[in-house]
Amino acid sequence: MSDKFTVEIISPDQTILKQETNEVIIPSFEGQMGILKNHISLITFLRPGIITIKAEGEKRFYIEEGTVEFSNNNLLILTATARDLVNFDKSKINEMLQKLETHLNNEISDKDRYVASYKLETLKEIS
Repeated sequence: MSDKFTVEIISPDQTILKQETNEVIIPSFEGQMGILKNHISLITFLRPGIITIKAEGEKRFYIEEGTVEFSNNNLLILTATARDLVNFDKSKINEMLQKLETHLNNEISDKDRYVASYKLETLKEIS
């Protein structure tokens, strides 16, 4: 019996990825979540971080926000910000880091500071 399930990442204008996988790790506000076949059904929000998809190899995507639904061994990830780390340009990462550091130095709400700190931490990790 196969231990695979379907994962699909969709942005407003395209399907970014659709494949069979063994495991997906997502960054939710509740913490890092590992999804395996037959996981309990769930709906949750994504925080800034890395989505890791483990199949034959490993694919990683940077995301800033989104929603996730897992039901009947189908994982659906809806986000406007998924970027494959293989094609993520270092100069773009550095530009984003500079903007975030400037943003964090301004007077912003606690919620904005919380989300921006996750973005900053993730971008530093991948740069």
